Amino acid sequence: MAPIDSDDSTTAGAGEEPQAGRRKAARYVVPVAVVGVAAVTIGLVPALADSGDPDLPKVTAEQLIEKIAASDVQQMSGTVRINTDLGLPDLGGLESGLMSGMAAGRGSGGDDGGSAADPSAKLTELASGSHTLRVAVDGPDRQKLSLMENAAEYSLIHDGKDVWGYDSKSNEVYHSTAPASSGSAGQPRKDVPATPKDFADEALASIDDTTSVSVGGTAQVAGRDAYRLVVEPKQDGSTVGAITVAVDAETGTPLKFTLTPASGGAAVVDVGFTKVGFAKPDASTFDFTPPEGAKVTEGDKSAEVPGHDREAGGGPAEGLDALKVIGEGWNSIAAFDTGSRGGLPTDSPAGDLGALGGFLGSFGDQVKGDFGSGTVFKTRLVNALITDDGKVYAGAVTKDALVKAADAAK
Repeated sequence: MAPIDSDDSTTAGAGEEPQAGRRKAARYVVPVAVVGVAAVTIGLVPALADSGDPDLPKVTAEQLIEKIAASDVQQMSGTVRINTDLGLPDLGGLESGLMSGMAAGRGSGGDDGGSAADPSAKLTELASGSHTLRVAVDGPDRQKLSLMENAAEYSLIHDGKDVWGYDSKSNEVYHSTAPASSGSAGQPRKDVPATPKDFADEALASIDDTTSVSVGGTAQVAGRDAYRLVVEPKQDGSTVGAITVAVDAETGTPLKFTLTPASGGAAVVDVGFTKVGFAKPDASTFDFTPPEGAKVTEGDKSAEVPGHDREAGGGPAEGLDALKVIGEGWNSIAAFDTGSRGGLPTDSPAGDLGALGGFLGSFGDQVKGDFGSGTVFKTRLVNALITDDGKVYAGAVTKDALVKAADAAK
């Protein structure tokens, strides 16, 4: 095979003006996990292992980024395998209770305030474990994503002005009207990334002078030849080791996304096509009529299409002091004040929240510094320090970096 020179790397230097190709590519490629979507991560699965090293023409990282930016795939369909391994402790019943609460809180159209078919809650299941999805895309106004769950199936369909969510297990339907800018050619808008392109979109957007980008050889994914684009932090202190995006050599479409932690071991996030084609899906793929007897919940636009602008009002951060970002690049830390004293909540009226606080506290590391004392809750990617005076510091950084940030903010 024609070797790929790993020294052919592209690093954005301080003060340099990013090239137009890179700016456009930022819409298509670097990870969600580093941006608070660190809640979505995936473990490497043998079934997704790349096979073979195809002999492809040599390219530079800059050329590969430009190829991704120039990609204009409007139709595609396939099967995606997604695996998430944040290294979280088993929450048992607490986890299911919290997820149910999220679903009820996010649904806005039903009599009980929630729906099992609400996509903003349903797709959060992708944040852990292994899942198989079927995807189909026909331009910016028609997309379908189906989550396969044993004998059940959940489908999210965007067809023109309509967005439908259907949960076969509960026989519930969630319907809303999509805003005019609801999606781009490729994916419907949603809270949780589900395809290699979704993760890649976030990844390239984070390329700056704290990032090194190179071509790491070739691979074959879902039977297609691909290049490997490797993105790595240049800073110390990040929990991210490297991000690898397998880019289809013919179309420039991301076929696989893998995020490995700096601590080593299996990937935190690994999502890739096991089967993919670029033919126009049959129009009937996007047809949907609520089944007879199904409970239909009507949602408004903002609650309906995950990914809308939520800055205008409401949301989990309501009542918190303004969110602040400490540091830059891969070492960015989000900081805010909960207004609550005593650290992790253990006697919240919400029941599950209080129980969760005590549970997580038992797994956390007690730390002290100039800021006072607190608890660091760790995952394989995102860590959070909750101080005893109610302040929170979180990011894809090490425990020491969190303590240092808290001390500096004191």
